[in-house]
Amino acid sequence: MTTKLFGEPVQRREDPRLLTGQGRYLDDLGREALAAAFVRSPHAHARIRDIDVGPALDVEGLVAVYTWEDLPERVGRALPLLIPHPALTHGRTAYPLAKEVVRHVGEPVVMVVAADRYAAEDACALIEVDYELLKPVVGLEEAVHGAQLVHEDVPGNVGAHLVQEVPAPGGHGAREAIEAAPHTLSFRLDIERSASMPLEGRGVYARWDGRDLRVYSSTQTSTSVRMAVAAALGLPLPQVEVIAPDVGGGFGVKIVHPWPEEVLVPWAAMTLGREVKWAEDRREHFISSAHERAQVQHVRVGFDDEGRVLGLDVTILHDHGAYTPYGIIVPIVTSTQLLGPYRVGAYRVEFTAVYTNTVQVTPYRGAGRPQGVFCMERTMDKIARHLGKDRTAVREANFIRPEEFPYDQGMIFQDGRPLIYDSGDYPEMLRMIKELIGWDSFERRPGRGIGIGCYVEGTGVGPYEGGHVQITSDGRVHVSTGLTSQGQGHETAFAQIAAAELGVPIERVSVVTGDTRRFAYAVGTFASRAAVVSGNAIALACRKVREKALRIAADALEADPADLDIADGLVHVAGTPSASIPLSTVAVLANPLRYAFDEEAAKATQFSGTASPDRPPVAEGEEPGLEGRDYYSPIRSTFAAGMHAAVVETDPDTAEIKVVRYAVVHDCGRLINPMIVEGQIHGGVAQGIGGALYERMVYDQHGQLVNASFMDFLMPYATEVPHVETDHLETPSPLNPLGIKGAGEAGVIPVSAVIASAIEDAEGIAVDRMPISPSELFEARRRHHR
Repeated sequence: MTTKLFGEPVQRREDPRLLTGQGRYLDDLGREALAAAFVRSPHAHARIRDIDVGPALDVEGLVAVYTWEDLPERVGRALPLLIPHPALTHGRTAYPLAKEVVRHVGEPVVMVVAADRYAAEDACALIEVDYELLKPVVGLEEAVHGAQLVHEDVPGNVGAHLVQEVPAPGGHGAREAIEAAPHTLSFRLDIERSASMPLEGRGVYARWDGRDLRVYSSTQTSTSVRMAVAAALGLPLPQVEVIAPDVGGGFGVKIVHPWPEEVLVPWAAMTLGREVKWAEDRREHFISSAHERAQVQHVRVGFDDEGRVLGLDVTILHDHGAYTPYGIIVPIVTSTQLLGPYRVGAYRVEFTAVYTNTVQVTPYRGAGRPQGVFCMERTMDKIARHLGKDRTAVREANFIRPEEFPYDQGMIFQDGRPLIYDSGDYPEMLRMIKELIGWDSFERRPGRGIGIGCYVEGTGVGPYEGGHVQITSDGRVHVSTGLTSQGQGHETAFAQIAAAELGVPIERVSVVTGDTRRFAYAVGTFASRAAVVSGNAIALACRKVREKALRIAADALEADPADLDIADGLVHVAGTPSASIPLSTVAVLANPLRYAFDEEAAKATQFSGTASPDRPPVAEGEEPGLEGRDYYSPIRSTFAAGMHAAVVETDPDTAEIKVVRYAVVHDCGRLINPMIVEGQIHGGVAQGIGGALYERMVYDQHGQLVNASFMDFLMPYATEVPHVETDHLETPSPLNPLGIKGAGEAGVIPVSAVIASAIEDAEGIAVDRMPISPSELFEARRRHHR
């Protein structure tokens, strides 16, 4: 690389536009479009006996009303199960509109299209649906009991069951190793259901010109929505375009595709020959979009006098909600990432995923890792307490050592590839976090405690991403990639990569994401993968462009390409800056022309004297223009890591919990932009504090979500989130050209474990369930001192 842009804290280039109101979000588009709205089930479990749309037909502005029976066979099929797995023996997905039975409050039953949203909502209110109520299944215990079934053809409500076991070096299984261990502990841990709350909800806007369909969606995966919509509507893929405009947050809920609305809105636009739009309101998001987190974990561990884990057996019960559109990725991630930075003697993990009459569960930022880390870090704390040892000493005793990388944990990860850690230095990271938080000098007193949590995060999962890079005759560099952006800073980070690879000022680089017109093949933005997979693809594409630019410039300068370099947008002979040619001119020469559109173009026409008469204007095997496309497909995931520590204070009277200090040390390999990484960490920590102390989805016995608004679903304000102190460790990944690992989910993953550790330290009371509220801590105190 020829500049120092890679690794520099460059200010985010997208912020001025977004902060001054110039962003273009889904609901900013299609002002003249018809509006869609939905009648959604008010019941958690019911049979649809009849739907009477008659009372709605006189609403002024009404255009159409659709039930499942109105949908063509192809459109009315059950939505796809996106990630099949052999252990998912009874996968079930919803229909775009409910067919015969509704299985959670908020499931769409009727779609209404009208001149505006007001008329559409008025019509929805007048439609009468006759339901036969069925007993709902709510909560894991009721699901496992199996007296009532969410799906009549799913015995015991069990959708999936998976066991993975890694024996000890001597061949002993985990249960045998635990029985033989000097010390054993058994306990139960609970994580309650929560959900992502992006500032912008989901939304779809579609228009049809009689041949081609263009869909705008607030999505994390425009290319996948494109393929899903084409398949559902029976259209050839080239006739479908999907564009993700500015997207106001995702956090996982927008990786699901297609949502019912992503099929129904485009279908309605085609059927009616009119533009149609739907934008989710906040209550719809609570009761109709995906949730996550809810798990019960039963742990049994055996260990020696130093705290080294000799055997670990974990049984996980996972609440999958009513449907499994995203497969069983969440419990797979929990069960594998639970191991963290530790070398465990023998490990057995078993999970059972069950259906309940609640909103479906799909990945939410962290995607199963917060539950796994909570399990392992609580285990480490309990071992330390049992032995009377410092909590950091027990962790140190179990760490994988730097010289042991690559380290094979002996399991299969969420991408179907071996769980092999590529690089890291966990002892050094522990030293750094202890120093940052002041662990050894911390002064304990009643109501004041310190906690720690460690994690390893699989990032950069495949199968691939691509990048396209073009240098135009004005010297500007245009970068496009298929994955989408929801605030991660891609316009900045990807521009830094391109500028560094091509030797051009970053001001000359523009980046487009999430537009299938610009880049048709991609996977999506999730699982901390964008920088790793798209970043490397863009770097590889830049290297193709650079190589071609040097070949063309070598002809013009009568030099050897090996003697050329690029800096500040000029190709020059090394050691002779005066012998140079601008990249803009190289771009002109790369595209032989017949017509002169401007003075620069005239340099590439047939009478300019720049081309050899002995060769064709475009050499064999070449393409006109100075551009390149490439893809990066990782052999397996890279594994980032981090350690968090926090100091909390608890009020002796009200049991209010306050986080007074928070520190993070993170390793995501080589840093593209440390400022963006810190921003990701800070946002993740805020989200993690919400999950530890405030946010939970509360269902009653009837399957009603009783806190489906921001009046009742609590989130932390800036006043509840302390300044986050950060430090970075860089252990480059050997698996990709740039040596980078992902960072998007790092901040949120260990927070519940860290806060639980600190509260337990402050109170001397076991904390085995998260989130924890002041009233719950108050009650725990009462039980403890009874």
